[in-house]
This record gives sequence, structure tokens and C-alpha cells, in this order.
Amino acid sequence: MLDERKAAILRAVVEEYIETAQPVGSSHVASAPGVDVSSATVRNEMAGLEAEGYLRQPHTSAGRVPTEKGYRFFVDHLRPPTQLGDRSQSQVREFFDRAHGEVEEMLAQTSRLLSNLTKLTSVVVAPGPAEATVRSVQVVSISTTHAVVVVVLNDGTVEKHTFELPREAGDEHVNTASAHLARHLSGIRRDQVGSVPPTGNAPTDAVSQRAIDALTSRRTDETDQVYVGGTAHMAQAFDALETVREVLAVLEQQYVVVSLLRDVINRGLDVAIGTETGMPPLSECSLVVAPYEIDGERAGTIGVLGPTRMNYPQALAAVAVVSDRLSTRLTEG
Repeated sequence: MLDERKAAILRAVVEEYIETAQPVGSSHVASAPGVDVSSATVRNEMAGLEAEGYLRQPHTSAGRVPTEKGYRFFVDHLRPPTQLGDRSQSQVREFFDRAHGEVEEMLAQTSRLLSNLTKLTSVVVAPGPAEATVRSVQVVSISTTHAVVVVVLNDGTVEKHTFELPREAGDEHVNTASAHLARHLSGIRRDQVGSVPPTGNAPTDAVSQRAIDALTSRRTDETDQVYVGGTAHMAQAFDALETVREVLAVLEQQYVVVSLLRDVINRGLDVAIGTETGMPPLSECSLVVAPYEIDGERAGTIGVLGPTRMNYPQALAAVAVVSDRLSTRLTEG
């Protein structure tokens, strides 16, 4: 733990460095709110903070910049929690008031909203099949030989799977199979869709089974869909082109992104700084994450990725507000 004066000085250094990306000198810190000591005292305290690993000095004659340890102290001791600005709050409210339609498009638009709010790269992980339940099922003939089974999940996802009809099946069998599947599949988890009790009518049961086969034939190893917004912000955040390439390469790997966000949340973190991400290509980045829910159950994850000198208070506030409003919208349907 740091005493109150050192904490105020560290906070002033972090805030100034986030704002300017330039090493921070003692004269600026001495005039920061809550410090109220001479430049000489600030220099001594900054030297102490450097010795303790909270700050570093890029060059002998330069000011100090925060280390990962310094950022971690800053994040863990934010006071009070920052609220999203009125304009941004209105932008979020208006967005979700207008957000309707299929969940895929809503999540893609949400990633763009979050990126616009924070000027960072945003990531939204869609709910996986294991986290969604069946809201409705319908089987519809599209020709004399084929039908489509349409499933609507509680998160708004719509699945459509075409299958070949049995030779003996007519429209009446398709309609009966549709009602039968709706009765037995509604309300169960998507990944538990399986066989249903027979009706005793062979053509109807054949249609039901083929619809079930179409629903269960989807690959079980599919990676959850990831929506990334604002990659241009990442390109602007770093001077080193190789760093940008490495970060963008990570974002292109959906499985890696999903695993990263889940790992951070499972460790009880809402912010992972630099090496805390566990991924060397992201050692100069920080990740702010939050889960979103449907009907009170965790469904997916949203987050923003940016340089370690990101504006943490703003990022945390934006992610929290968007997560809460997304949860409400998806629960309401």
C-alpha cells in the first residue's frame, strides 16, 4: 500500500501520461489536485515510486511514466467510479431504443457503438449455443421435396436449416411435425436439442427426425461469433508497425479472442493490463471486459482493447453501461 501523498502523486502521473503520452515531470505533478507539495518533494517521492516499481524513467533527463504495477494501483484505487458523460449516456440510450431485429446485427452494431464511445478497439462475443434456450420452432415446406426448420433462441438468434423431405410426407405431415417439435423443444437449451417422442404417424415422425438431424448436424466445435469494431483505433495507438500487426493478428483469431475474454473474467478481473492478459503480443495493451446477461444468466462478453495508457475510467464506465443496456435489450427480446 502507498501512503496518501505517494498515491496522489502516482495518480497525477498516470492521469497526465494517459492524456499526453509524454513522460511526466515533477513540476507538473506538484500543481496537480491533491498533491500540494513542492517540486523537490515530488521528485523525491517519484524516485521512491520508481524504486518500488510503480514508475520508470525512459531516459535519464526525462520525467516518469507508469509501469504495469502503477497502472494496476491506479485502476484498483479509482475514486469515485467515473460515470459516462451525459452525451455518451444519451447516445447509448438512443442506440438501444432503436436496436431491434436479429441479434447478430445488434451485436455488430454494439461493437461499433462501444468503439465510438471509447476510441478503442471493441470486442463483442456472441452467446454460444450452450448459453441460449429455444424460444420457438417452425418447420415450413419450401418445395415438394424440401423444407426449412427455423429456430428462434431466447437471445434473438434465428437459425435456418434446410433438409430433404421424406418421399411420403405432404404438407399435413410437415405442419403436424412443426407443432410437435414446437411443443417438445421450446424452452430447452440449444445444445440439448435431440430426439422427441414419436407421434405414431410414420411420415410425421420422419419429418420430425430429419428436422432434428438438421439442427444437430451443426459442428459442435464452432467458435462463438466475435464482432470487432474500431480496429483503426488500434493502428493509431502504437508507433511500431510490428506491434500493430501482432495485435491485429490476435484479433483475427476468434477462438483466441473468446478464450482471452473468458479467462480474464474467470480470474475475477474486469481489467487486464499488459502481461496480465497472458499473451505476449498484447504485452503493451490493456483489456477492459464485462459479461452481459439474458434472463439473469451470463450469455456473452464485451470489452475494449487498447494501449496500456488507455483512459481506464472512461473505458470502465462505457463497458459497464453498454453491458447493462445490452443485457436489458436481449432479455426483453
